Amino acid sequence: QVQLVESGGGLVQPGGSLRLSCSASGFRRDYYAIGWFRQAAGKEREGVSCINIGDGTTYYADSMKGRFTISRDNAKNTVYLQMDSPKPEDTAVYYCAARTFPCGSNWYFISWGQGTQVTVSS
Repeated sequence: QVQLVESGGGLVQPGGSLRLSCSASGFRRDYYAIGWFRQAAGKEREGVSCINIGDGTTYYADSMKGRFTISRDNAKNTVYLQMDSPKPEDTAVYYCAARTFPCGSNWYFISWGQGTQVTVSS
């Protein structure tokens, strides 16, 4: 059973930057991709981005393109989500998750972290 731990959340000013980390342990060989999601208070969870662990292919939800960058460091079993020029509406709990098939247009994942809170405010 993979364990995913998010870190790096906190308070960031609009227009600043923040990098979230997702550290994985107990990784199964058949886990193929890691994704980032977010859930704002009173709203449904939504997919942000996904990365294939092996070849690094990335995928972004249409509404997230241009403001988020996903990357990985396989030597550290860590996936990152860089947030540039965040806006107050990016305030949410951010989660990472793993799945056993490549990134694509669906957001089905089977293993989840506990989340890290990001607050964008001046």
